[in-house]
Amino acid sequence: MKWFNRLRLAEKIRTFSISPENGKKGLKIFLFLLCAFFAGRLGAMLMEHHRAVETAAEGNWGLSFQQEGQPPVANATMDYLKQFNAYYAQKTQDKVLYLTFDAGYENGNTAAILDALKKHHAPATFFVVGNYIETAPELVKRMIAEGHTVGNHTYHHPDMSKMSSKESFEKELGDLETLFEQTTGQKMKKYYRPPQGKYSESNLQMAKDMGYKTFFWSLAYVDWYQDKQPTKEEAFKKLLGRIHPGAIVLLHSTSSTNAQILDELLTKWEEMGYQFKSLDELCSQQ
Repeated sequence: MKWFNRLRLAEKIRTFSISPENGKKGLKIFLFLLCAFFAGRLGAMLMEHHRAVETAAEGNWGLSFQQEGQPPVANATMDYLKQFNAYYAQKTQDKVLYLTFDAGYENGNTAAILDALKKHHAPATFFVVGNYIETAPELVKRMIAEGHTVGNHTYHHPDMSKMSSKESFEKELGDLETLFEQTTGQKMKKYYRPPQGKYSESNLQMAKDMGYKTFFWSLAYVDWYQDKQPTKEEAFKKLLGRIHPGAIVLLHSTSSTNAQILDELLTKWEEMGYQFKSLDELCSQQ
């Protein structure tokens, strides 16, 4: 009905004419119709934005790339996430990016990834699960020794959006904290990434209450299928074409493609003028 009314209003504006007979009165009527039309359009846009924010309260993290070299439109805004100490990118024109790796298990690719990061003096955050710490403790220790951050990707990698109780949510993160401390002798950084990007508003609040900062991403590509790895050309098309200032990049440490191309990828990003920063620096600027 609202669209019908706006269409009728637009038709009235199109066909309205100001004659010598109606003079100033006609002009006022015309301006009134014009203002009413644009007020209706603005109202519709605000309602759409409000609905988008409401639906962002829970679900799967999603991105829509509108323009090459520019940040994507996400299903939650930076301002919405800020209230939960959550991020998906930095609002900046500076050519900086933040490297993150999700590490669900070790299959022989992490060492090459660490070698490339070391060569380029590029700090990264590795979001690990319990299985990774249990099976590859020396690699976790190497991450720390080489200046990287190890973040919390939960102990069992479940769908956290389905966890409605505070106790079960805290246990998933807390058990990983304990394992990390037992393995490394250090406290785990309170940086959290929801498995598969599945979240709810209550999850974000629970993480914040535990002292965590939550990190989504603004650039990723399909690199997690071990038996269906992207080619170098496919990877570069996405990772070079969609990079943007302030990007939080998500890669998987299980990807053989990532292990093979990372040195060249970091070189190309450097040639584009990008600098690699840690998530610590992102948080300090917000």
